[in-house]
Amino acid sequence: MVATAAQRLLAAGFTWFDALSSLPATQQPVKGFVTRDGALVAFAVPHASASHFRVVGAHTDSPGLHLKPNPEGVAANFGTLEVEIYGSPLLNSWLDRDLNIAGYVVHRDGTQRLFTSPSPVARLAQLAIHLDRGVNENGVVLDKHAHLRPVWHTGAADLSVRELAAKWAGVAERDVVAVHAQLVDHEPARVIGVDQSMVAGGRLDNQLSCWAAIEAVCSTSRTTASDAGIGVVALFDHEEVGSESTTGAAGPLLEHMLERIAHSIGRSRNDYLAMLPGSSCLSCDNAHAVHPNYPERHDPKHAPFINRGVALKSNSNQRYATSAASAVAFLSACAAAKVNHQLFVSRNSMPCGSTIGPITATRLGIDTVDVGVPQLSMHSAREVCGVRDALDLPRIVGEFLRG
Repeated sequence: MVATAAQRLLAAGFTWFDALSSLPATQQPVKGFVTRDGALVAFAVPHASASHFRVVGAHTDSPGLHLKPNPEGVAANFGTLEVEIYGSPLLNSWLDRDLNIAGYVVHRDGTQRLFTSPSPVARLAQLAIHLDRGVNENGVVLDKHAHLRPVWHTGAADLSVRELAAKWAGVAERDVVAVHAQLVDHEPARVIGVDQSMVAGGRLDNQLSCWAAIEAVCSTSRTTASDAGIGVVALFDHEEVGSESTTGAAGPLLEHMLERIAHSIGRSRNDYLAMLPGSSCLSCDNAHAVHPNYPERHDPKHAPFINRGVALKSNSNQRYATSAASAVAFLSACAAAKVNHQLFVSRNSMPCGSTIGPITATRLGIDTVDVGVPQLSMHSAREVCGVRDALDLPRIVGEFLRG
């Protein structure tokens, strides 16, 4: 995701700045971004007198199955792979899918090279119903260690992930010091439905929000109005495992970047701190759409439908950062974009998840609102959302950034 976003930003005229160096001092409009592993922060300064930030946050990671450092194993006559569960995936959704291996290799000099297998190489085969007669009544029960060993060959014992990763990355194996790899569904995202109204694909949570944020900042970065704020897009890693990392929302990445941006246009630390209370953040992370087979899992007055608008997510226990005051920026953006919105509040008997929103608000003291495209099958290997909602989100984000 970060590599794709970086290329899109470069094509839109953004400058890729070194994350280890100070941003150059300027009094002119500037567009730039920095990256760090699985995170990216892009910014567009319309003029040096800008007095506030408009931050859009999302996360690049998704739940799934990551390969362990020494993944190769043997069972029966199969070569198997040892995996580690990342986040909270719907494990049964990974069964009987053609899977690729994707990730990156790390060179001796610390640089990284992305790779993906050119074709499916692994599969998690479900136990036949003849050997599990009660599966349709009792559901699939998976031991997280014993039953999550995908097969990837039938006897080629000398194969190694490290060797193949180097080949797929186009580098010499002797120059590879580490490999980070995970399983991914081989099937590409598709528009589905007899009316072509839905999108089905892997990792919609939350790469859809990342895409919308990057598209929006690229299209609105030429704003020079006198009251325009500094547009910022922060794509964090590790949200699915708590955000506590150097590149997660609980880390200092965004906080430091905002201060670096303020310093580059001549602001003191005191000036920077004074900018934060007047700033705002739009935290974008997909929401739970009403499932047609499980409507009782929702509060009917606060239950979003697919293709009826982006959801405004609220929780009085601060699982979402939305407040009556912070919601105004989102509602104004929807009105300016001429699109609908919906409300999402969980049933009292169905605790909601959380997002980067409360974490960002806590670290920075910026008024934050949580929103998201409604979807089905959240945390599945393949998720579903509405085409109209997906296209509305970058329009809303663009209007928010112009504010």
